[in-house]
Amino acid sequence: MLARDYRFDGSMPEEVLRSYLSRSMTTMYLLTGHGDFDDNLRMLTNCDVKFAGRAVYQWGREEGGAPALPKKLELAKANAAKIHAADPDLILQACIFEIVSRDVNDLPVPAWAFESLGRPVEQRNFHYEEMIYPGGRFSNQWGQGSSVPDVSRPETKLWFYFLARSYIDAGCEAIHYGQVELMNRNDPKLDHWAEVLALARSYAAKSARRHFVACDAHVPGGGFVRDGKLLLDFHTFPLRIEEVPDKPKEAQLHVGYTDALYGRSKGGITPSGWRCEHLPYLVEFDNYGRSRKPGEAGQGKFWVWGWDEITWFSQQPENYRNDWLRYAWRWVREHDSEGYVQMPGMRVISGAANGKRWYDVNRPSAATPNGFGQEDTIRAIWASDNKSIKPDR
Repeated sequence: MLARDYRFDGSMPEEVLRSYLSRSMTTMYLLTGHGDFDDNLRMLTNCDVKFAGRAVYQWGREEGGAPALPKKLELAKANAAKIHAADPDLILQACIFEIVSRDVNDLPVPAWAFESLGRPVEQRNFHYEEMIYPGGRFSNQWGQGSSVPDVSRPETKLWFYFLARSYIDAGCEAIHYGQVELMNRNDPKLDHWAEVLALARSYAAKSARRHFVACDAHVPGGGFVRDGKLLLDFHTFPLRIEEVPDKPKEAQLHVGYTDALYGRSKGGITPSGWRCEHLPYLVEFDNYGRSRKPGEAGQGKFWVWGWDEITWFSQQPENYRNDWLRYAWRWVREHDSEGYVQMPGMRVISGAANGKRWYDVNRPSAATPNGFGQEDTIRAIWASDNKSIKPDR
């Protein structure tokens, strides 16, 4: 196994970014109570995970969730400290998604949020109606009272800054901004997204653990480039798995399938100052639900045998899951040197035939009785990864 460099402070060199992406795992709600924390931490160190994706976030229900956002932030900070005591190099990722709900009306705006955006301090709560698109676009997109925010609106910027600063204060050094293209319909020149990201980076430069926050998002268009400069530090997208209809439940990867990112990640000058023709990126086992006929082929181009990607993966026999991880890792590295598979660690599944609600990569044990058991396979894949982390150019 080749040595990797995880050292950075204030910016992230390309080799360091690639080192982290090459040891990335989705760990949904890692910091906020999913599963057995001690066993999850054991799994992270056993696999040598260096980038823990989706470790904390709130999908709507900002005040009425279980637990609500303020309590989640407290728990996340305590658990982040435990993880960093075990591995100071590990990056924890938070998410700011393409959703805001009426519950934000019950959350007070801290004075520091107004001050950081150069606005007069007020004693008030956030305003949901001032974050969503005027005219009703994407209104109630995620259910009654849950809509897509409009990044061009001042209240949205206030909310996004509040979230970013809160997550950085909790110990996160990366933020995933979800489906950014849904939120920029009133931002054709990307001026507003540039402002939102600059605010988060400015705070990170002063207060983050290593004075830097790595920002990414799902980019079906290949990425955000403004005046030759990339707005994101790396890109992310679903694997876009193609089912093989004549081989029941089997699936494969394919360059050019639907809107897959392979070969399409845009380049430019990165926020850390280095130039690339194509920005490095992650591809992940995405979760987004199930079709009306889970388990059947032909349900639509984004369904894999009627399931989302992680649910399809979870339904396969253990040997197939292990083999498919080896295949996916090898296939992505061979077909696009800018791409890295974000390994599945902890993620919600939908409509599973066995009734399970979560995929957990952990070995089955008393602590994680429903573990699917791919952790040792991931450890072995990474341990035998002898491809140079340095770019070919």
